[in-house]
Amino acid sequence: MLFAQAPSAPAQPDSSAAKFPEASAYANTKLTYKILDAPKHTYGYDVFADSRLMIHQTSVPALPGNEGFKTKQDATKVALLVIEKIKKGEMPPTILVDEMKRLGVIK
Repeated sequence: MLFAQAPSAPAQPDSSAAKFPEASAYANTKLTYKILDAPKHTYGYDVFADSRLMIHQTSVPALPGNEGFKTKQDATKVALLVIEKIKKGEMPPTILVDEMKRLGVIK
């Protein structure tokens, strides 16, 4: 399972570290998403690759804290951006603050 939020501390090189798939690995994969209820009346999302859970995101990526998105529409916008990045071969599909600002998810 992958998370769209980057770890808070830099990872040390390790032979047991996660290995991300090749860029073309998801070219013919059916990618879908589901909006989730998150704590404090917020929302998150799951991304599935051929019906298998790939990403479970209950907090807004790239921001400190554990709060989810304020609306289902905001969670949907970011989930669709994650899917777009995966289709382009971006692994992990990291979401940036500037991208969420362009989407109108954050100010």
